[in-house]
Amino acid sequence: MNLLLLEAADMVAADRAVVRDRRLTHIHEVHRAEAGERLRVGLLGGDMGMARLLRLTPDEAELAIELDRAPPAKLPVTLLLALPRPKMLRRVLQTVAAMGVPRLILLNSYRVEKSFWQTPFLEPQAIREQLLLGLEQARDTMLPEVVIEKRFKPFVEDRLPALAAGTRGLLGHPGDHPPCPRALNEPVTLAIGPEGGWIPYEVEKLAAAGLQPVQLGERILRVETAVSALLARLF
Repeated sequence: MNLLLLEAADMVAADRAVVRDRRLTHIHEVHRAEAGERLRVGLLGGDMGMARLLRLTPDEAELAIELDRAPPAKLPVTLLLALPRPKMLRRVLQTVAAMGVPRLILLNSYRVEKSFWQTPFLEPQAIREQLLLGLEQARDTMLPEVVIEKRFKPFVEDRLPALAAGTRGLLGHPGDHPPCPRALNEPVTLAIGPEGGWIPYEVEKLAAAGLQPVQLGERILRVETAVSALLARLF
């Protein structure tokens, strides 16, 4: 936890907050903090700054906070991701939040097992928990938007063309495609497939919606690795 994230419910005054839950445990066991010490803090959805620990007990910590700077800028990207397996989904959500993706669309695909859509990790609170971990890691306060699209064809045909309009549409897919571009300075709509990749029908539909297939080389990457590698290359 590189940033202690505060929420509106923690605020007991304009410049005072009281935290409990796992954040209190972190202050005790990881920071090993004592009254008077300063911690990096941020208000979820707002600014960041420093806090002085006024009081620390086994049950709560009281902080005097001063927020004086904006969170880091988000990447100019909408990430379209075939729903990964549940255990990987948690790591991907943390990565997406840590790397500054503002919008994530989780999409169905032929190679996405139906059971994946039944996971409790897709519950809004479970998604939020993983995103918060990513924000804490990267020192950010702005939650990404997560959209769930369970029907591939209606989304790609009816909504994706408008969503991708005015952006550089890219489709990460192994094969004989141009290399993924580097260091772009424009908005991007990026689609990454499931383990095993998109099937030809899906590649065709995504391309028709304005996404150009690109590749990262001969190696076949796990979804979480592909997400990190493509975002780091693009921006």
